[in-house]
Amino acid sequence: MAAAQGRLSDGTGGMDDAKGTGEGSGRTSSAPPAFLTAVEALRGSRLRPQIEVEPTRAPQRLAPHAYALEATVVDGDQDLADGRLVLLHDPAGHDAWRGTFRLVTLVRAELEAEMAADPLLPEVCWSWLTGALQARGLTYGEPSGTVTRASSHYFGGLSERPSASQIEIRASWTPREGLGGVPDAAAHLAAWSDLLAQVAGLPPAGPGDAAVVTLPQRRGPHSR
Repeated sequence: MAAAQGRLSDGTGGMDDAKGTGEGSGRTSSAPPAFLTAVEALRGSRLRPQIEVEPTRAPQRLAPHAYALEATVVDGDQDLADGRLVLLHDPAGHDAWRGTFRLVTLVRAELEAEMAADPLLPEVCWSWLTGALQARGLTYGEPSGTVTRASSHYFGGLSERPSASQIEIRASWTPREGLGGVPDAAAHLAAWSDLLAQVAGLPPAGPGDAAVVTLPQRRGPHSR
């Protein structure tokens, strides 16, 4: 089992330029030390083995520095949920964030029809996010987001396909900065993985259930 590994470039362009640090050339980055420390914490984190994770290209216009991971929750030959976590950093600070770091996420999973019909589902899913952060003892500010559920019904040449429902959580929050202005990025990643597992319907992880499997390529939640 391998830890999530990414590489930082010197900001000359490509997937890891100064506005989007993701997988790249592996050269020394000119990003601020606080950001590099947080990124290294993400890269060195270990999660439960059902969560396959890898670095991915980060958005280039949300902040001067960004690093992104994507993950899939796997059970046997089933992809139960997937998501993306982006770490943003603006050394000058950001009024809306009330800090210099921001975490942004997208989590989605397919649902059983009965669960999708629950009118309280959006509130429950949002509580899974805040509950995961609180359970890890994390302090954070300015949370915001949406919970969306969608149903697909097939007709004509696709009429043999069963109806499908999906939940999607989009959220962002400001992690509290610790010594040196660095947030506990590894703990926030662990909380995010708890959210992924809960959305996927996995049971709580056991004491020794912590490792990362690298993901060859991104997939949506479906049978392999």
